[in-house]
Amino acid sequence: MSDATDDPTIADISELLALMRRLRDPDGGCPWDLEQNFSTIAPYTIEEAYEVASAIEAKDYPGLKDELGDLLLQVVFHSQMADEQGRFAFPDVVRAICDKMIRRHPHVFARGSAKTQAAVAQAWEEIKRRERGAKPGQPASLLDDVPSALPALMRAVKLQNRAAQVGFDWPSAVTVTDKIAEESRELAEAAASGNVEHVAEEFGDLLFAMANLARHLKLDPEDALRAANAKFVRRFKAIEAGLAAKGRTLDEATLEEMEALWQEAKRTE
Repeated sequence: MSDATDDPTIADISELLALMRRLRDPDGGCPWDLEQNFSTIAPYTIEEAYEVASAIEAKDYPGLKDELGDLLLQVVFHSQMADEQGRFAFPDVVRAICDKMIRRHPHVFARGSAKTQAAVAQAWEEIKRRERGAKPGQPASLLDDVPSALPALMRAVKLQNRAAQVGFDWPSAVTVTDKIAEESRELAEAAASGNVEHVAEEFGDLLFAMANLARHLKLDPEDALRAANAKFVRRFKAIEAGLAAKGRTLDEATLEEMEALWQEAKRTE
Protein backbone atom coordinates (compact mmCIF):
# COMPACT_ATOMS: atom_id res chain seq x y z
CA MET A 1 0.00 0.00 0.00
CA SER A 2 1.37 3.38 -1.01
CA ASP A 3 1.64 6.57 1.00
CA ALA A 4 1.21 10.12 -0.27
CA THR A 5 4.01 11.42 1.94
CA ASP A 6 7.22 10.19 3.54
CA ASP A 7 5.41 9.98 6.88
CA PRO A 8 4.40 6.32 7.31
CA THR A 9 1.65 7.31 9.74
CA ILE A 10 -0.26 9.20 7.04
CA ALA A 11 -2.34 7.07 4.69
CA ASP A 12 -3.55 8.31 1.31
CA ILE A 13 -6.72 7.28 -0.48
CA SER A 14 -4.97 4.48 -2.38
CA GLU A 15 -4.48 2.58 0.89
CA LEU A 16 -8.20 2.76 1.66
CA LEU A 17 -9.10 1.70 -1.90
CA ALA A 18 -6.72 -1.27 -1.62
CA LEU A 19 -8.19 -2.19 1.76
CA MET A 20 -11.71 -2.22 0.33
CA ARG A 21 -10.63 -4.32 -2.65
CA ARG A 22 -9.16 -6.81 -0.21
CA LEU A 23 -12.34 -6.93 1.87
CA ARG A 24 -14.38 -7.59 -1.30
CA ASP A 25 -11.95 -10.17 -2.71
CA PRO A 26 -13.81 -13.50 -3.20
CA ASP A 27 -10.53 -15.22 -2.40
CA GLY A 28 -10.12 -14.64 1.33
CA GLY A 29 -12.10 -11.42 1.72
CA CYS A 30 -14.60 -10.68 4.49
CA PRO A 31 -17.81 -12.77 4.21
CA TRP A 32 -19.94 -9.88 5.47
CA ASP A 33 -18.50 -7.33 3.05
CA LEU A 34 -18.83 -9.77 0.16
CA GLU A 35 -22.54 -10.24 0.87
CA GLN A 36 -23.34 -6.54 0.66
CA ASN A 37 -24.84 -4.63 -2.26
CA PHE A 38 -25.90 -1.03 -2.91
CA SER A 39 -29.26 -1.50 -1.22
CA THR A 40 -27.91 -3.13 1.94
CA ILE A 41 -25.15 -0.53 2.34
CA ALA A 42 -27.36 2.51 1.69
CA PRO A 43 -28.80 2.61 5.27
CA TYR A 44 -25.26 2.65 6.67
CA THR A 45 -24.38 5.53 4.34
CA ILE A 46 -27.31 7.57 5.68
CA GLU A 47 -26.44 6.64 9.27
CA GLU A 48 -22.82 7.72 8.85
CA ALA A 49 -23.90 11.08 7.38
CA TYR A 50 -26.05 11.69 10.44
CA GLU A 51 -23.19 10.75 12.75
CA VAL A 52 -21.02 13.34 11.00
CA ALA A 53 -23.74 15.93 11.64
CA SER A 54 -24.01 14.81 15.26
CA ALA A 55 -20.26 15.21 15.84
CA ILE A 56 -20.40 18.71 14.34
CA GLU A 57 -23.36 19.67 16.53
CA ALA A 58 -21.50 18.43 19.62
CA LYS A 59 -18.29 20.22 18.50
CA ASP A 60 -16.60 16.83 18.93
CA TYR A 61 -13.76 17.38 16.48
CA PRO A 62 -11.77 14.23 17.31
CA GLY A 63 -15.05 12.35 16.83
CA LEU A 64 -15.67 14.27 13.59
CA LYS A 65 -12.37 12.99 12.21
CA ASP A 66 -13.49 9.41 12.84
CA GLU A 67 -17.00 9.99 11.51
CA LEU A 68 -15.69 11.59 8.31
CA GLY A 69 -13.52 8.51 7.84
CA ASP A 70 -16.58 6.29 8.26
CA LEU A 71 -18.46 8.36 5.68
CA LEU A 72 -15.52 8.24 3.27
CA LEU A 73 -15.50 4.47 3.64
CA GLN A 74 -19.10 4.44 2.42
CA VAL A 75 -18.10 6.27 -0.76
CA VAL A 76 -15.26 3.83 -1.31
CA PHE A 77 -17.53 0.84 -0.61
CA HIS A 78 -20.13 1.93 -3.18
CA SER A 79 -17.39 2.76 -5.71
CA GLN A 80 -15.81 -0.68 -5.29
CA MET A 81 -19.14 -2.45 -5.88
CA ALA A 82 -19.75 -0.30 -8.97
CA ASP A 83 -16.25 -1.09 -10.24
CA GLU A 84 -16.89 -4.82 -9.84
CA GLN A 85 -19.99 -4.44 -12.02
CA GLY A 86 -18.16 -2.41 -14.65
CA ARG A 87 -20.28 0.70 -13.98
CA PHE A 88 -17.71 3.19 -12.70
CA ALA A 89 -14.74 3.35 -10.32
CA PHE A 90 -13.57 5.67 -7.58
CA PRO A 91 -11.52 7.90 -9.93
CA ASP A 92 -14.71 8.46 -11.95
CA VAL A 93 -16.48 9.63 -8.79
CA VAL A 94 -13.65 12.08 -8.07
CA ARG A 95 -13.58 13.32 -11.67
CA ALA A 96 -17.35 13.80 -11.70
CA ILE A 97 -17.42 15.90 -8.53
CA CYS A 98 -14.38 17.96 -9.59
CA ASP A 99 -16.01 18.69 -12.96
CA LYS A 100 -19.29 19.60 -11.24
CA MET A 101 -17.64 21.95 -8.74
CA ILE A 102 -15.71 23.73 -11.50
CA ARG A 103 -18.85 23.94 -13.65
CA ARG A 104 -20.94 25.34 -10.79
CA HIS A 105 -18.33 27.92 -9.70
CA PRO A 106 -17.76 29.97 -12.85
CA HIS A 107 -17.15 33.01 -10.61
CA VAL A 108 -14.03 31.23 -9.33
CA PHE A 109 -12.80 29.09 -12.23
CA ALA A 110 -14.12 31.02 -15.24
CA ARG A 111 -15.38 34.48 -16.06
CA GLY A 112 -18.64 34.37 -14.17
CA SER A 113 -19.55 37.04 -11.65
CA ALA A 114 -21.07 36.41 -8.22
CA LYS A 115 -20.02 38.67 -5.37
CA THR A 116 -22.47 37.62 -2.64
CA GLN A 117 -23.68 34.39 -1.11
CA ALA A 118 -27.17 34.99 -2.52
CA ALA A 119 -25.78 35.54 -6.02
CA VAL A 120 -23.74 32.35 -5.78
CA ALA A 121 -26.81 30.38 -4.69
CA GLN A 122 -28.88 31.81 -7.54
CA ALA A 123 -26.18 31.00 -10.10
CA TRP A 124 -25.81 27.50 -8.64
CA GLU A 125 -29.53 26.78 -9.10
CA GLU A 126 -29.49 28.16 -12.65
CA ILE A 127 -26.56 25.91 -13.56
CA LYS A 128 -28.37 22.93 -12.01
CA ARG A 129 -31.45 23.72 -14.12
CA ARG A 130 -29.32 23.76 -17.27
CA GLU A 131 -27.71 20.47 -16.27
CA ARG A 132 -31.10 18.82 -15.76
CA GLY A 133 -32.24 20.06 -19.16
CA ALA A 134 -29.10 18.71 -20.84
CA LYS A 135 -29.54 15.17 -19.53
CA PRO A 136 -31.27 12.62 -21.77
CA GLY A 137 -34.53 11.38 -20.35
CA GLN A 138 -34.87 14.43 -18.12
CA PRO A 139 -37.59 14.33 -15.45
CA ALA A 140 -41.13 15.00 -16.64
CA SER A 141 -41.69 17.22 -13.60
CA LEU A 142 -39.63 19.92 -11.97
CA LEU A 143 -39.92 17.91 -8.75
CA ASP A 144 -39.09 14.44 -10.07
CA ASP A 145 -35.40 14.44 -9.17
CA VAL A 146 -35.84 15.60 -5.56
CA PRO A 147 -34.77 12.35 -3.82
CA SER A 148 -37.65 10.55 -2.12
CA ALA A 149 -35.27 8.94 0.41
CA LEU A 150 -34.42 12.27 2.07
CA PRO A 151 -35.67 12.88 5.60
CA ALA A 152 -39.23 14.18 5.26
CA LEU A 153 -38.59 17.69 6.61
CA MET A 154 -35.52 18.12 4.43
CA ARG A 155 -37.39 16.90 1.37
CA ALA A 156 -40.29 19.25 2.11
CA VAL A 157 -37.93 22.23 2.04
CA LYS A 158 -36.28 21.05 -1.19
CA LEU A 159 -39.67 20.55 -2.87
CA GLN A 160 -40.76 24.01 -1.74
CA ASN A 161 -37.51 25.59 -2.94
CA ARG A 162 -37.85 23.90 -6.31
CA ALA A 163 -41.43 25.14 -6.74
CA ALA A 164 -40.38 28.63 -5.61
CA GLN A 165 -37.94 28.79 -8.54
CA VAL A 166 -40.90 29.21 -10.90
CA GLY A 167 -42.79 31.58 -8.62
CA PHE A 168 -45.04 29.06 -6.85
CA ASP A 169 -44.45 30.28 -3.30
CA TRP A 170 -45.93 32.23 -0.42
CA PRO A 171 -44.96 35.91 -0.62
CA SER A 172 -43.75 36.20 2.99
CA ALA A 173 -43.35 34.47 6.35
CA VAL A 174 -46.49 36.27 7.57
CA THR A 175 -48.65 34.57 4.96
CA VAL A 176 -47.14 31.21 5.91
CA THR A 177 -48.07 31.77 9.57
CA ASP A 178 -51.64 32.41 8.42
CA LYS A 179 -51.51 29.07 6.61
CA ILE A 180 -50.17 27.38 9.75
CA ALA A 181 -53.12 28.76 11.74
CA GLU A 182 -55.48 27.41 9.08
CA GLU A 183 -53.82 23.98 9.10
CA SER A 184 -53.95 23.92 12.93
CA ARG A 185 -57.69 24.52 12.85
CA GLU A 186 -58.16 21.79 10.26
CA LEU A 187 -56.10 19.38 12.37
CA ALA A 188 -58.24 20.12 15.43
CA GLU A 189 -61.39 19.50 13.40
CA ALA A 190 -59.97 16.23 12.07
CA ALA A 191 -58.99 15.12 15.58
CA ALA A 192 -62.54 15.81 16.77
CA SER A 193 -63.95 13.69 13.94
CA GLY A 194 -62.02 10.60 15.06
CA ASN A 195 -61.02 9.78 11.47
CA VAL A 196 -57.45 8.53 11.89
CA GLU A 197 -56.51 8.84 8.22
CA HIS A 198 -57.83 12.41 8.09
CA VAL A 199 -55.90 13.30 11.24
CA ALA A 200 -52.68 11.95 9.74
CA GLU A 201 -53.27 13.90 6.53
CA GLU A 202 -53.91 17.18 8.34
CA PHE A 203 -50.95 16.62 10.65
CA GLY A 204 -48.74 16.16 7.58
CA ASP A 205 -50.13 19.37 6.08
CA LEU A 206 -49.25 21.22 9.28
CA LEU A 207 -45.69 19.88 9.28
CA PHE A 208 -45.33 20.83 5.62
CA ALA A 209 -46.47 24.37 6.42
CA MET A 210 -44.03 24.54 9.35
CA ALA A 211 -41.20 23.49 7.03
CA ASN A 212 -42.28 26.28 4.68
CA LEU A 213 -42.13 28.81 7.51
CA ALA A 214 -38.61 27.63 8.40
CA ARG A 215 -37.59 28.15 4.78
CA HIS A 216 -38.96 31.71 4.74
CA LEU A 217 -37.19 32.43 8.03
CA LYS A 218 -33.91 31.10 6.56
CA LEU A 219 -33.85 28.27 9.11
CA ASP A 220 -33.10 24.59 8.64
CA PRO A 221 -36.06 22.76 10.24
CA GLU A 222 -33.94 19.67 10.81
CA ASP A 223 -31.40 21.74 12.76
CA ALA A 224 -34.16 23.49 14.71
CA LEU A 225 -35.79 20.19 15.67
CA ARG A 226 -32.45 18.66 16.64
CA ALA A 227 -31.84 21.64 18.92
CA ALA A 228 -35.31 21.22 20.45
CA ASN A 229 -34.60 17.52 21.00
CA ALA A 230 -31.31 18.35 22.73
CA LYS A 231 -33.06 20.91 24.94
CA PHE A 232 -35.71 18.37 25.91
CA VAL A 233 -33.00 15.83 26.81
CA ARG A 234 -31.15 18.41 28.97
CA ARG A 235 -34.24 19.43 30.88
CA PHE A 236 -35.52 15.88 31.35
CA LYS A 237 -32.13 14.85 32.72
CA ALA A 238 -32.40 17.80 35.10
CA ILE A 239 -35.71 16.35 36.31
CA GLU A 240 -34.02 13.00 36.90
CA ALA A 241 -31.12 14.64 38.74
CA GLY A 242 -33.45 16.76 40.87
CA LEU A 243 -35.49 13.73 41.88
CA ALA A 244 -32.36 11.68 42.59
CA ALA A 245 -31.14 14.45 44.91
CA LYS A 246 -34.33 13.96 46.90
CA GLY A 247 -33.93 10.19 46.91
CA ARG A 248 -36.88 9.74 44.55
CA THR A 249 -37.33 8.05 41.16
CA LEU A 250 -39.37 8.98 38.11
CA ASP A 251 -41.88 6.26 38.95
CA GLU A 252 -42.45 7.78 42.38
CA ALA A 253 -42.74 11.38 41.23
CA THR A 254 -45.98 13.15 40.46
CA LEU A 255 -46.51 15.15 37.29
CA GLU A 256 -46.55 18.33 39.41
CA GLU A 257 -43.10 17.50 40.85
CA MET A 258 -41.67 16.83 37.42
CA GLU A 259 -43.19 20.02 36.00
CA ALA A 260 -41.69 22.07 38.85
CA LEU A 261 -38.24 20.62 38.17
CA TRP A 262 -38.71 21.24 34.45
CA GLN A 263 -39.51 24.91 35.08
CA GLU A 264 -36.48 25.15 37.38
CA ALA A 265 -34.25 23.75 34.64
CA LYS A 266 -35.79 26.20 32.18
CA ARG A 267 -35.08 29.15 34.49
CA THR A 268 -31.50 27.96 34.97
CA GLU A 269 -30.93 27.87 31.22
